Amino acid sequence: MKLYIYDHCPFCVKARMIFGLKNLPVKLLILRSDDEKTPVDMIGKKMAPILCKENGSYMPESMDIVRHVDKCDSKPLLTGAQKPEIGEWLRRVHHYVNDLLIWRIAESPFDEFETPEARQYFVNKKQASYGDFDALKKHSPGLVKKINDDLRALDPLIEQPNAVNGELSEDDIHLFPLLRSLTLVKGVEYPSRVTDYRDNMAKQTQITLLSGWAK
Repeated sequence: MKLYIYDHCPFCVKARMIFGLKNLPVKLLILRSDDEKTPVDMIGKKMAPILCKENGSYMPESMDIVRHVDKCDSKPLLTGAQKPEIGEWLRRVHHYVNDLLIWRIAESPFDEFETPEARQYFVNKKQASYGDFDALKKHSPGLVKKINDDLRALDPLIEQPNAVNGELSEDDIHLFPLLRSLTLVKGVEYPSRVTDYRDNMAKQTQITLLSGWAK
């Protein structure tokens, strides 16, 4: 199978996770940010991730991909229950976290920005959605403090380093991509359980953290 992704994209990380957790082979293909033709030719619109299945058909939508791959060998891993406390924590953080992340993503050396045109395409699109990046940067210190407070609130909710609720569930698929993205942000303080969980999930899923690019 082939998986078309953007490396920065948390939805793409969700799709990548299930292959790593199940130790299944997949060919990762990084789409350039300004490449509209490739995804449109595959699924009729520009989005990622896109799974090219073994029969040659294409499947978009991260959670559809996760569920398809998890069940394809009749040995699903994501059998644990989801907890409302994790969902509520994610909803609260998602209200502001993109303002903290988006300009950092735009300035990082992701492969989808391999040309100046690809990077500028992303910048133009995201500034239209989130506002001027210089303005967002001014709010960054306050948002770092806010995420640090929220990470402290998350810490006691983590039951095990290898599964947030003690058994792998879709909560893990939603939580880890956010924690990976946050490694782009200098000054974020990770409590011990959050750190252990983040690092363990990175190893389990074979997805590299972004700490080396933090700013």
